[in-house]
This record gives sequence, structure tokens and C-alpha cells, in this order.
Amino acid sequence: MKQAKVLIARDDGEYHIKVAGRANFECSPPLRNFANSLEGQECKGIFINLAECAGMDSTFMGILAMIGLKAKKFGCTVNIVNADENGKKLLNGLGLQKINNYIEVSEIEDNQRWTDAGKSSDKTEKAETVLEAHETLMEVDKQNVPRFKNVVEFVK
Repeated sequence: MKQAKVLIARDDGEYHIKVAGRANFECSPPLRNFANSLEGQECKGIFINLAECAGMDSTFMGILAMIGLKAKKFGCTVNIVNADENGKKLLNGLGLQKINNYIEVSEIEDNQRWTDAGKSSDKTEKAETVLEAHETLMEVDKQNVPRFKNVVEFVK
């Protein structure tokens, strides 16, 4: 299955993220950088379009959790757009419904100025991303601690 392509656009204080393909740890470092850049930015809302997302691993979902927690800190809402039932089930299984909204949009504006989020080939950055993503999942829902404590210990 093809690795996800992640595109990001900013429009008048709103951030739009489009994910197409299989979202995993390979495409997560740029989103982690995005989450860390939110502080001090005007943020009216974040819209993460999963209509073309073919699947997600726990690292990617942890980064979505990180975006949700950081946005909440700044009074910004994260909306998961057009996630299919399987995607919602995966996200809800890790407690992400506590910090993100689900919305369905029939027409998605595609006139954004998209920027490819890119990928990271830096092994240290990938490991840091995996670690931070899984620590965030454990923070969001204590039921995730037994699921991911071994991953966290291994990566450390």
C-alpha cells in the first residue's frame, strides 16, 4: 500500500491538512513539526481531511493526538474531516474522540495553496516522533498505557 502524501495549507488562520494513502511513522515527522509550530500562531481551526486516507498506524494517530492537545491549549478546534468508519474506530479506540471533532463535508474546497509536508529521512527524528506520538497517546487515554509502554521503553 502506498505511503501517505500529506499536504498542508493555511488560509486566514485556518489550517487544512489532507492525507492521501497509508499514514504511518514515515510521514509523521513533518506533522510533528507542524504541531510544535502552532504556539504563537493565529489558529481559528484545524481541518484534517482523511477522505483519501487508506489506513493509519499508531504513530500517525499519536501525532493527530498531539495536534489536538496543542490546539486545545490555544483554544483552537481540530476537526477530522470525512473519516470513514474504520478510521473513526481506530481513532476512537485510542481515545482521540476526546480531543477532536468529526465532521462530514460533502464538498471540500480544493482551491487551497497546498504545500507538501514532505518526509524525513533522519532516523533520529523518526525515533523521536515515534516516542513522542506514543507518549501522547498514553497521555490522552490511560487505557493506552499498557498498549504502548513497551514501545516507549524500546524507543527510549
